[in-house]
Amino acid sequence: MKNKILLNAADLFLNYGFKSITMDDLANKIGISKKTIYLHFDNKTKLVEATTMYLFDLISTGIDCICALKKNPIEEIYDIKSFIMEHLKDEKSSPQYQLQKYYPRIFATLKKKQFEIMQGCVKDNLNRGITQKLYRESINVEFIARIYFNAMLAIKDKDLFPLNKFSMNMLMENYIEYHLRGICTQKGLDKLNQLTNSNQS
Repeated sequence: MKNKILLNAADLFLNYGFKSITMDDLANKIGISKKTIYLHFDNKTKLVEATTMYLFDLISTGIDCICALKKNPIEEIYDIKSFIMEHLKDEKSSPQYQLQKYYPRIFATLKKKQFEIMQGCVKDNLNRGITQKLYRESINVEFIARIYFNAMLAIKDKDLFPLNKFSMNMLMENYIEYHLRGICTQKGLDKLNQLTNSNQS
């Protein structure tokens, strides 16, 4: 039952946001009493925390599986982006922004965990890109990895990028291309152009 609650809570929170969904909404969606939810989660904050960590683990496992394939580093970035967008429902409800605003302690914990996971993945991607001569040898891997993480957080800031002007998919597409064009060699740019052209056709 606990997993069923988390699965349904994740679906509601991602579609409608952490703030607007109530325990009654969740109980109605699953077809159980609110009392049953409270047997597993003392309050909404505990539920939000558990749901956030459930989603984090799900997405981290998926990213690990993509990274384990050791594909072309440029393709890998796009595969990870597609996987995240699919699982976060294109972030229509701006979950990360809402989490930061209404549940800052949970957001801080999540950000720390995301940073730890992303640093390993991004640095590995950068180092493989350099080895394969897709990325320039002169880039500072530690610096780029940290900038990449922070920019990914920044594009989810709805004050900077309101959803009525920028879809999350458009922001991710534009940022990834911006990131890659800054670090690619000519060989890498040829691969990037090939990928972006095939995505548009």
